[in-house]
Formats: sequence, structure tokens, C-alpha cells
Amino acid sequence: MKTFTLNDGCSIPALGLGTWKSPADEVTQAVKSALEVGYQHIDAAWIYQNEAAVGKGIHESVKGGAVSRDQIFVTSKLWNTFHQAESVEVGCRETLRELGLDYLDLYLMHWPIAFKPGRAQYKAPEDFYPLSEVPLSETFEAMVALREKGLVKSVGVSNFTQSKLEKLIAETGVVPAVNQVELHPYHPQTELLDYCQAQGILLTAYSPLGSGDRPDSMKQKDEPPLLQNEQVKAIAEQENLSPAQLLIAWAIDRGTVVIPKSTNAQRIAENFAAASHDLSEQARSAIDKLDIQYRYVSPDTWFFPGITYEGEGFWA
Repeated sequence: MKTFTLNDGCSIPALGLGTWKSPADEVTQAVKSALEVGYQHIDAAWIYQNEAAVGKGIHESVKGGAVSRDQIFVTSKLWNTFHQAESVEVGCRETLRELGLDYLDLYLMHWPIAFKPGRAQYKAPEDFYPLSEVPLSETFEAMVALREKGLVKSVGVSNFTQSKLEKLIAETGVVPAVNQVELHPYHPQTELLDYCQAQGILLTAYSPLGSGDRPDSMKQKDEPPLLQNEQVKAIAEQENLSPAQLLIAWAIDRGTVVIPKSTNAQRIAENFAAASHDLSEQARSAIDKLDIQYRYVSPDTWFFPGITYEGEGFWA
């Protein structure tokens, strides 16, 4: 399995098993199938509400001798409810307890917004802390402190734009190890990729296959299905890959980690096989020339000027 070296010296496998939207009654076996076929990276999050089942899959795989804990790279994410500095460790320990682990290999700030304590989801402006009250820099500094306590090995962010990264680095003096963002040929984020590579920040691609199974409430009418794109299918055929395998190989070829989600053992094995495919220059060029621009994950009910973002817009 190809790996990347993070800016703190730790290594991260290029392919991980995504667990967003994976039902708790299916994800345990999915994790076991992934670790058995050769995966060494599991991507989880507190808000997915399936970390206990993910942890069960890890525990049973280790107990059964398929893999040892130190061979598994486990990522999880700090949810928006835990952004106050004194709550960061609480959120981390909740995740560790659910996963049944002593430490995380990578801990990410899930979103650059802060909810007030209580429920896990909000929609009204008064449900958020303005960034002036709970700055992202204070949250991140509290996450960095978790490294010193041995609770996490690496610390990063998710859904951060270049401007947010620049401000975070300027205010904390710490460069995040990873920035996990939506990334695929319809939303390649080339400028962000160039910036992060220059700064030594590794990008992880979520929803790399177009997230067709996300909730209907997050979908728009007539959105373009990435896996059904005729050009993608044609390029995949030329490379002797499935469309999903092609998109995984493209993501790794760009120097990004990729975390496709699946609970199907056969697809999990197919995704793993794609990670070792050497993409041809012709295929790379053809994918890069796709002229459709589309973001699949955009929680616009969270976008409140002066509260959840400053300046021109949330994604600016």
C-alpha cells in the first residue's frame, strides 16, 4: 500500500475506508473485510454515530490476528459541539471510548464552525458560536495539546479553505498535517491542492465517487452523477478499471489520500486493488479536462455571515 509522509513525520496509507453513511449493523463487517483484504486506514467521525461498530470491527480484526493495532491508521474528527477549548478533550475521549482505542493516529477538526453545547445538529443562527467568541485557533491549539497527552499522534482539519488555513497557521504557528475536503473530478480544488502541497499539508479526498448514497435532503434536482459520466466510463474501460476504481486511482495519482465508503466486501476489495494501479498520462489528462463543476456536499443551512464565516462567503 502506498503511503504519504505527514509534516510531523508520521506515515498515512493513501487509501482508507470511509465510514460516513455506513449503517452500524453493516460497518463492523465492512471494517473487518477491509482489514482482511489489506486496508490499513479507517476513517471515522463522532457525528457518524457508528464509531462503536467501527471499533468492534477493529477489535475483532486485531483479536483474530488479521492485523495489529500499530498497523492500522485510525482517523476521527472533532464535532462542532466540542469546539470550546475545555470541550476538545471531552470530544476526543468520547470518540476513543466508542472506538475502544487508547489513541488516534489522526484527529481532524470536522468543520470550521462551532455549535453551542447540546444537540448534534443546528440550523438557526443563535445555535452557533460566532467565530469571534470561539476562534478556530483556540480549538486547534486545544487539539494540538492532545498530542502531548498521547491521545492523538497527528492533528489536522477538514473542510478548510486556503484563507482559513492561512489564518489558522498565522494565529497558532502550527501547520495542520491534513486537510480533508470534498475532492473529485467535478470538484478538483486544484488551487487548494497546490497551496497545501506548498505548505506541507496533505489533502484527503472525501466523497471521491460523488457520494450518490448521501441523504436526499443533501441532494439537488438533476445533479450530475459522477460514476455515470460517459467520459469517465470510457476512460475507465481504456484503463481496464471500473469507474470507481478509476476515480480512486486518479485521486492517489494526484498525491492525495482517498477514503471511498463501502460496506460491500467485493467493492471494498475492488477499491483496494485500484490503489495499486498506475494511471496512464492519457487517462490523467482526460480526467483533468472534464468540464463539469459540481460540489455534492454543501450544508448551506450553516452559512450565516458574521457568525459561521467572515468575508465573501463560507467557501471563500
